[in-house]
Amino acid sequence: MIKVLVGVGNTLSGDDGVGPAVAAGMDDTDWEVIVAGAAPENVTGQIRALHPDLLVIVDAARIGLSPGTMRRLPLDMTDRMLASTHGLPLSFLIAQLADTAGQVVIIGVEPHDLSLGIGLSAPVAAAVDSLIALLRQGKLDEIPTY
Repeated sequence: MIKVLVGVGNTLSGDDGVGPAVAAGMDDTDWEVIVAGAAPENVTGQIRALHPDLLVIVDAARIGLSPGTMRRLPLDMTDRMLASTHGLPLSFLIAQLADTAGQVVIIGVEPHDLSLGIGLSAPVAAAVDSLIALLRQGKLDEIPTY
């Protein structure tokens, strides 16, 4: 089974760096890891070449919950992901990959602070650690659905 994790977000904008932070914690696993940064549309070719059975995309998302709360989001809720503030909307990326990935899972983490240059807030950093642990243990289904 080919599993691909895509970390989306701007590491210079506080909690928007949640996706790349999760990706950094998955380097010695059986996951293929792609750091998409602020331009997830630029990695579609890389993802297509891998033809994953499971594609997990992680980004900060305004979901109206406490900072650091993570949820699996339905594909029709990608408008809440902050990737849409970076470049093209995340829905564009998903549409481009619909025929190449067996299953697509979107994980959104509620940000606390998106200020430039401050790094991750404490609740989002804790969410990163929790998410990495769940992914490493194959417990993706333990992340609640929004």
